[in-house]
Amino acid sequence: MGMDGSATGDERSRADSGGRGHGALLDRVFLSRVVEPGDEVVGRWVREFGVGEVVRRLREGVEPLPGVSFKRWEGLRARGARAEPGVDLAVAREAGVRFVGPGDVEWPGQLDDLGDARPMGLWVRGRASLRMWALRSVAVVGARACTEYGAHMAATLAGGLAERGWVVVSGGAYGVDGAAHRGALGAGGATVAVLACGVDRPYPRGHTQLINRIAEQGLVIGELPPGDHPTPSRFIVRNRVIAALTRGTVVVEAAHRSGSLVTARAAQRLGRHTIGVPGPATSGLSAGIHELLRGDAVLVTDAAEVVELVGDMGELAPERRGPVLPRDLLEPAARRVLAALPGRGAAGAGEVARGAQTTEDDAIARLYELRSLGYVERHGDGWKLTRQAMISVRAGRSRC
Repeated sequence: MGMDGSATGDERSRADSGGRGHGALLDRVFLSRVVEPGDEVVGRWVREFGVGEVVRRLREGVEPLPGVSFKRWEGLRARGARAEPGVDLAVAREAGVRFVGPGDVEWPGQLDDLGDARPMGLWVRGRASLRMWALRSVAVVGARACTEYGAHMAATLAGGLAERGWVVVSGGAYGVDGAAHRGALGAGGATVAVLACGVDRPYPRGHTQLINRIAEQGLVIGELPPGDHPTPSRFIVRNRVIAALTRGTVVVEAAHRSGSLVTARAAQRLGRHTIGVPGPATSGLSAGIHELLRGDAVLVTDAAEVVELVGDMGELAPERRGPVLPRDLLEPAARRVLAALPGRGAAGAGEVARGAQTTEDDAIARLYELRSLGYVERHGDGWKLTRQAMISVRAGRSRC
């Protein structure tokens, strides 16, 4: 059965059939303890044989599954021998954590785009519905060792997205991730932290207070069962979940080898929006983003531009303009006459008329109009700009 209750007839639906029963729940919890996140071989087994059959063979060991060496198969079986899914569920409940698997009402369907690399399930801490929140979410990721500029941009973008009703998703790490979470929380908005460890043990430890606050106001999720610790490889594969869960990934400050670029490239492969915030051309911390922007990524500078990309039709960013100057309110003919006056000294009406490409009578009429507004003054037989007009004209020229 599909997520909408209709029969699809494909192998993945067969693998998920009965996924709402307690036995299938225990089987997926078992696999979350035995299998490393993103293992496509085991994902293929689940698709082809079903969750229950994969677990049975791992427990009994009499019929090895195809595609792995004997050594690897025995390693999986050894981990399976120590797995206690009932205990994991009890520990999770005690910590206010639930397990959500494919086929459950709360499962975000966009994670199915990961194919055989999709999670066996997700451990979720927090009261909100993960599926509903994921429908309108944006990832904001970037450097751990970010600059003040990077932290400011991440917090400002996240706050702006939250104010517009978008859920901000990030990885809970130091630097850009933490700034993004704080920006969303500070705006009274929603945020999701995707961890590379058990959600009952916040990591990094220095973000314990922040992650606990996210769990209270938002959601903390992860693929690994209670008590599991992070490893470098787990951080990398975690990023595919961030990319798949959201409509687009915004990268703020990323060097050439930044892990946040893994998230961006995963988003590209999945057909999600890939978005970059530019930094100084001389900054090594922005070199990775600039490389993305030379490719298919889209440059943004604020939350409105992000929403214009990932949002629904009609959610357009405002037109970008400089400040409105008093001279902008003049009629076009009066602006041409004003622009025809020299920056220094005076000019006769005939000279002004030629510069404005109009008649001398029209130029004189406009000059008197401009004098009443304080832009020009008579100087003998000529006309000259007032101090106010000189400032206005210079400002206008500097915007051209």
